[in-house]
Amino acid sequence: MKKFLNKMNSCIFCKIVNKEVPAEILYEDDEIIAFNDVHPIAPVHILIIPKKHIDSVNSLEIGDASLMGTVILVAKKLAQDKGIAKDGYKLLFRVGEHGGQEIPHVHIHLIGGAQLQEDIKPI
Repeated sequence: MKKFLNKMNSCIFCKIVNKEVPAEILYEDDEIIAFNDVHPIAPVHILIIPKKHIDSVNSLEIGDASLMGTVILVAKKLAQDKGIAKDGYKLLFRVGEHGGQEIPHVHIHLIGGAQLQEDIKPI
């Protein structure tokens, strides 16, 4: 197994990628890994991440475009596999502190399996 270098030795997602921390892996290939969120907010709540450490959407570069497109296609496949594609689901990127990003490793949330609502309150 190829170990992926991470900028931050404490990055929990990099530790999952490197199999140093257990996770319920639902999908994995050479570039991407997906696993159940440990604090789900819906019946289906999956995190899809690139194995390459990228801090956030704000850190993406033009060379990451194909990788991030593949992340979205993996999310689509997982939605189909979980049976939530027909009724709909949410794909959510959180970016930075004000965006609610808790782990400094770019990731997308696949959320579904129930009627979803927004909890954003106006200023």
